[in-house]
Amino acid sequence: MGLGYRLVSRPMLGVQDSEKAHARAILGLKLMCSNPITRTALNLTYGPQSLNVTRFGAQYPNPFGLAAGMDKRAEALRGWTTLGLGFIEIGGVTAEEQLGNPKPRMFRSGASKALVNRMGFNNPGSANMANQLKRHFARYGRPEVPLWANLGKSKLTPLSDAPLDYATTMERLYSYCDVFVINVSSPNTPNLRELQHDDALANIVAACNAVNQKQSQQLGVDAKPLLVKIAPDLSDDQLVAVVKTARDAGCDGIVATNTTIERPEANNARDQLVFAETGGMSGQPVAQRSTAMIHRIYELTNGEWPIVGVGGISNAEDAWEKIGAGACLLQAYSGFVFEGPSLTKTVVNGLNKKLKQSSFSTLDEAIGFAHKQSPRVDE
Repeated sequence: MGLGYRLVSRPMLGVQDSEKAHARAILGLKLMCSNPITRTALNLTYGPQSLNVTRFGAQYPNPFGLAAGMDKRAEALRGWTTLGLGFIEIGGVTAEEQLGNPKPRMFRSGASKALVNRMGFNNPGSANMANQLKRHFARYGRPEVPLWANLGKSKLTPLSDAPLDYATTMERLYSYCDVFVINVSSPNTPNLRELQHDDALANIVAACNAVNQKQSQQLGVDAKPLLVKIAPDLSDDQLVAVVKTARDAGCDGIVATNTTIERPEANNARDQLVFAETGGMSGQPVAQRSTAMIHRIYELTNGEWPIVGVGGISNAEDAWEKIGAGACLLQAYSGFVFEGPSLTKTVVNGLNKKLKQSSFSTLDEAIGFAHKQSPRVDE
């Protein structure tokens, strides 16, 4: 079915406007999962083997999740669990509703397996998102897997007011989401990346932690994990500073990485057009840089700080490399665009195979193996 997607469905979507194709794919998944027969068929076709892990105090059926940006409005929650994903990250969500940047704002290169987007946090706003999740939970129950929320800054909010903006969104979504990710690394909101540094980041984390403490006490639940998502374009000095600031401020982990503003060499005319567009690039071109940053963060933290690896995962080999670099969970977005709905099965079943072939008994043992020794793999 994955081959069928690459030979038939992906080329058909490829002739459409990228954003329209994306919307139609989300709608199609949502509709297919509204019918119990097609939902069961999807799960039988695409559901992976189990690879249970415990992360952030919760059980995950496998370590492979949906990255933010794919389902900004949380429209297909049942669809992603049907496809076997271990967790789902919705958003980015901002305090205020916003339309995002002018269209066209999403571009695709099939040859390079790369996406360029300048969406600009288009989303319904945190109040509307909370109401939508409330209605969904009332009708279908909570998702079967952990639900993460990607927190962004409203475009019109001054940088000085960013802590309140992020905290407002977190407070509104607190009852519905299990993990929160502070996104200070999207290149598509003016000056947002300035919030990755020093007091700016520390103040945002402090504001969100205040919400965390208040809400957890009021609801009688444990405080929820709070992570920060960083850009792949940081220098080493900047990365060292961001990691120290985030850890000292109380972040529970880090997501590495967001999209890049750098561009690889264009190999054809289509690439030249796509790569010339303003925005963040995701997909295969960011894979190596993302993995290198995971490796460095693991070194800086002695493997003691959870790292979520995202960027250019299109098969089990890519995923295994990020596990070796130090990632304890993985996410994909562009990989689903280019590889189709079978990606979860390909990655998770492939990781199971890697474990059986290696000297590791569990995935936890494999995390960071590139820092220790090459794992023995039986041929």
